[in-house]
Amino acid sequence: MKVKWKGATEFLMLTNGKVYDVASVEKGWYRISDDSGEDYLYPPEKFEIVEE
Repeated sequence: MKVKWKGATEFLMLTNGKVYDVASVEKGWYRISDDSGEDYLYPPEKFEIVEE
């Protein structure tokens, strides 16, 4: 799945409007590799799904 970050740009974390690949969904949260290359869990309400 591909999702677009709707929150504020945060240095080395997530960029507003950038599309990210969801590696997995864990307990309803998205596991995404952020701009630093590390993967973390993020709440889905902060993203817009652009591709299932």
